[in-house]
Amino acid sequence: MHVAIAGNIGAGKTTLTKLLAKHFDWEAQFEDVLENPYLEDFYNKMERWSFNLQIYFLNSRFRQILDIRESGRSIIQDRTIYEDAHIFAPNLHAMGLMTNRDYENYKSLFDLMESVVKGPDLLIYLRSSIPNLVSQIHKRGRDYENSISIDYLSRLNERYEAWIHNYNKGNLLIIDVDNINFVDNPEDLGNIITRVDGELHGLFK
Repeated sequence: MHVAIAGNIGAGKTTLTKLLAKHFDWEAQFEDVLENPYLEDFYNKMERWSFNLQIYFLNSRFRQILDIRESGRSIIQDRTIYEDAHIFAPNLHAMGLMTNRDYENYKSLFDLMESVVKGPDLLIYLRSSIPNLVSQIHKRGRDYENSISIDYLSRLNERYEAWIHNYNKGNLLIIDVDNINFVDNPEDLGNIITRVDGELHGLFK
């Protein structure tokens, strides 16, 4: 079984991935942030490093999907390959931070990868307002994220909503995270677990 969590920067994907993995006894696969050799450079000079960063993420995510498919284990994944291709890369291109040539190259590679993979059994989308994202980003205090602008987050949010509106790769669960605290409030986490449980029993009964 393959469950994936999607959402903007600061929405709580990694935290919820850990909590659900622990509850359901799933294996967790995380976004390669700490080992990513491009991330800090990208936030300092987006135009120079956007293509390198997106190719790195695409490669990492594709490897994860192949591992999930071959392992036969129940896995929950922090962020999906679709977010890179439908949100982050086209946003960088639209902002003039990725050239036409690089973007076409990237899209061609993604299309090839997508032709040999399938979507997760369940996608959980964490919907968040910009103020909540900003608050969470500041709270976790990653130095390289200090330069993320409100405009950049807003553009990503718009693309997330458009992508989710047309999502057709499998079952979808949308969780509005603005007014809940699944970290400190067991009741909020319990509600999410109940909803996830309901989706999975519908899938595999």
